[in-house]
Amino acid sequence: MLASVQTEGLPTAEGNMTLQRLVLDYRTGELVLRVLYRAQGGPNTGTKARAREVSRLARSGLQDALEALEGDVEVVGTSGFTTREDVLLVDTTEGSAA
Repeated sequence: MLASVQTEGLPTAEGNMTLQRLVLDYRTGELVLRVLYRAQGGPNTGTKARAREVSRLARSGLQDALEALEGDVEVVGTSGFTTREDVLLVDTTEGSAA
């Protein structure tokens, strides 16, 4: 699932984090989230604080995506035969939801 969702910077303990991309990868028995973001400051890699902040950013992005899917959605790209991939584009500007 690829969705273009605008997420404002979330304040963290030492700066702001802005979500750039959130990719969901469903694998057998697990869900892998790839979270690409910009950060100013923040905890070091591998710390519990960093894991909390990135988890919070991912939750916020998923909530924004779910809200956006309540409005109009366009299929803007497709591929595949038996395994299919559709790319969804969601307009998240204010007042665009039906």
